[in-house]
Amino acid sequence: MVPRLQERYEQEIRAELGQVLGKSNVHAIPRLTKIVINMGVGIAIQDKKHLDPCVEALTQISGQKPIVTKSRKAIAGFKLREEMAIGCKVTLRRQRMYEFFDRLISLALPRVRDFRGISRTAFDGHGNYTLGLQEQLVFPELNADRFTRVQGMNISFVTTAATDDEARELLTRFGMPFQPEGTTADAA
Repeated sequence: MVPRLQERYEQEIRAELGQVLGKSNVHAIPRLTKIVINMGVGIAIQDKKHLDPCVEALTQISGQKPIVTKSRKAIAGFKLREEMAIGCKVTLRRQRMYEFFDRLISLALPRVRDFRGISRTAFDGHGNYTLGLQEQLVFPELNADRFTRVQGMNISFVTTAATDDEARELLTRFGMPFQPEGTTADAA
């Protein structure tokens, strides 16, 4: 079964983007390659067991088991040693990526309190977009009684777009709820 957003991209968005961007080669049209979800769990420095609920939450949100990220070097000021578990991340591609993206824009983002759209400027200069969420409980998959500690996450959208404007056009056509032009307040 093909995810709804993937089907929409292949049938509508790709052709529209080709016309808008003036690209006739199908392979030159920007596409979404992967979504990386990252949870940094700073409190795991004091007690490793704080990492387990985050791994479980990320598993439920993404549909695949995350890897535990470890520190690269020791920082005495933060009481951080080398190779200490400090977070988890998961990389979504193909069908899981499109299914997660669909759930994010249709279910999770509208549940964010005082949501007025996401920032239009969080691009990295190479066509990739990063979005930060302050709590994981906006995802309906998670039981609020089970996950009592509020944990944020970063969601990075990696595209093949050459510029930020091409990537913004691609994500807008997917239905990403950007703030209206001229608005500066961050929402999420």
